[in-house]
Amino acid sequence: MKDLKALVAQMTLEEKAGLCSGLDFWHTKPVERLGIPATMVSDGPHGLRKQDEEGDHLGINDSIKAVCFPAACATAASFDKELIGKMGEAIGDSCQHEKLSVVLGPAVNIKRSPLCGRNFEYFSEDPYLAGKMSAAYIKGVQSRNVGTSIKHFAANNQEHRRMSSSSDADERTLREIYFPAFEISVKEAQPWTVMCSYNRINGVYASENPWLLTDVLRKEWGFEGYVMSDWGAVSDRVKGVAAGLDLEMPSSGGVNDRKIVEAVKKGELDEKLVDLCCERILNIIFRYRETMKPETPWDKEAQHAFSSQIASECMVLLKNEGELLPLNKADAIAFIGEFAEKPRFQGGGSSHINSFKTTSALEAAKGLKITYAQGYSAEKDEATDEMIAEAVKAAKAAKVAVVFAGLPDSYESEGYDRSDMAMPACQNRLIEAVAAANPNTVVVLHNGSPVEMPWIGQVRAVLEAYLGGQAVGDAVVKVLFGDVNPSGHLAESFPIKLQDNPSYLYYGGEGNRTEYREGVFVGYRYYDKKDMDVLFPFGHGLSYTTFEYSNLRLSAKEIKDTDTVTVTVTVTNTGKRFGKAVAQLYVGDKESTPIRPVRELKGFEKVALNPGESKDVTFTLCKRAFAYWNEAIHDWHVETGDFTIEVGASSRDLPLKETVKVESTVELPRRYTLDSIFMDLMADPKAKAVLMPFLAKMRKTFSPDAEENTTEAAQEAISEDMSLAMMNYMPLRGIFSFGGGDPKMIDALLEKLNQPG
Repeated sequence: MKDLKALVAQMTLEEKAGLCSGLDFWHTKPVERLGIPATMVSDGPHGLRKQDEEGDHLGINDSIKAVCFPAACATAASFDKELIGKMGEAIGDSCQHEKLSVVLGPAVNIKRSPLCGRNFEYFSEDPYLAGKMSAAYIKGVQSRNVGTSIKHFAANNQEHRRMSSSSDADERTLREIYFPAFEISVKEAQPWTVMCSYNRINGVYASENPWLLTDVLRKEWGFEGYVMSDWGAVSDRVKGVAAGLDLEMPSSGGVNDRKIVEAVKKGELDEKLVDLCCERILNIIFRYRETMKPETPWDKEAQHAFSSQIASECMVLLKNEGELLPLNKADAIAFIGEFAEKPRFQGGGSSHINSFKTTSALEAAKGLKITYAQGYSAEKDEATDEMIAEAVKAAKAAKVAVVFAGLPDSYESEGYDRSDMAMPACQNRLIEAVAAANPNTVVVLHNGSPVEMPWIGQVRAVLEAYLGGQAVGDAVVKVLFGDVNPSGHLAESFPIKLQDNPSYLYYGGEGNRTEYREGVFVGYRYYDKKDMDVLFPFGHGLSYTTFEYSNLRLSAKEIKDTDTVTVTVTVTNTGKRFGKAVAQLYVGDKESTPIRPVRELKGFEKVALNPGESKDVTFTLCKRAFAYWNEAIHDWHVETGDFTIEVGASSRDLPLKETVKVESTVELPRRYTLDSIFMDLMADPKAKAVLMPFLAKMRKTFSPDAEENTTEAAQEAISEDMSLAMMNYMPLRGIFSFGGGDPKMIDALLEKLNQPG
């Protein structure tokens, strides 16, 4: 690696400012006289959207032919870190072949609402799952000496007004929900770059937020690469440099470069900060250039087959009444719905891949006894009477009717949000008509986020295929007919209706402000806290075999928050087919001062098992598994107490439960004042001990005749219980009103109450 500081020292101020913005839409700027090359980045995350060197850089049609792997909405459902890591390796090989230094992804923003138009690109409503899957993907790509750009940092959870809206959330909500996926990725995988988001966070643009880009990302988490802007996300470029935004993309045409130069010359910006930006950018440029391997082969056909394998591992069997699935290849089956012939397998916008080929379910099922009826037109969003009549006829003549349905392209895309959670009315009408004609009806869904299912009670089976990439049709057929046993589990909750979602009242916001009023209660954290019925819970997924969870054991029943506890569980395949289980571990605080979720995912492992086979799965839990973000100390904190450890197949299917006591080693600062109430003071054992002498005096004030009319034991019980009940909500200053009114004594009391230790 070159001596970057020496190289930057040779650059003029103008050259340094220029390096901090793109050459064009996809390239960094070269400085030819110093041997600094340009490098190219490309959209991802589930394939390459590399646009032609001389293209217009705006459309989809000029991007190269590539392989479209399953989108993040699907890969997250695999709960398989090893699998997504291998997908990252394949994408890394593609990048090397195409001379790309960085692929723009993964996208790890939290699925706050089903309405976000870009949810198909995001992993989960759960930050732990999103972070672990993201880290595995990053490691896979970067093992090929190609960088990633984890995005969009941070709190980018809607498309509506995304370039101007402020995501207003408290510190705890950001730390517990919207930051951890980025934090896990940085600490475990060190992405080469981070892409900041368009939006403001509590009023400050992400692109010029020093707390976000420097204090948290670099100083706290240890990020070592460079930060780039989302395309067009820069508001004030000079503030951005000072905050830690290294690279502006795309090119500003020199406008912002000149602003940087002027700010330095006027003394408004320290040139050392510009130098630092350049060093970070050059570090990544030369890291790639010194390891680039354009001779790396790109076998698109092999990747197409691999894409099918990934998709089959991601599909979630939501319902399978009477074990209708898997289908018998000897039976007459009706495939109904245009998506059987023309599958929807990706979303719109910057991640849209120009796939070199696709495989539909109809094509994959050639040779089987399949009849086909179009059922609806996705482009026109209609199902004519003739289409439905043809579908009903096909359904009646078949042993099983499989309806391929979901959301058309226009319903989900970067740039705008969905208006509701409904599928097209014409498709719902088709499903109901087919189900009425054939009691053995299966629905296969192609969608990037949850949908309402008014027909759920009328069909026997539902297979969630998500947006499964260009080979999704092949994968669907393999799962339907049992060549692959489905093993996907939902990475998001499916509410019964949109109004059930915790963000429903505030999503989208008012004007340029969106309040995250639901706080940490996102997805299952909300539904489980309210004990609310859902259509399908987080983590849900059926199989063609059965699994049993047993023998939950902990390495210790009591630990300090500086220790770890090992949790082991036995998973057994109790059915007759090979299958894969996803063991999920959740932690909950039995009794806490802050309002916390009932349970939170803190571990998951996918386990492959033959019939009758058992395997032990082990999880290790550290302080973070038990902690919440304490805004008083601006850090993670564990309250001393009992925590539940639950293990099972979903957030609502947890047959195993144990308890571990965790002792806090951190004493929170005491900040008692005269306005502190007795209920809070008495909940603190140390404060209670200090207060007891005063309480004795106050009891006599409340019950002066108690000693004359009761026994000693009764006096103590009655006076303490009754006086405490009456005093619970009284502030400490109430002592003045009830006979304890020596100001010096009260000052001394406060000093004792606030003493550490």
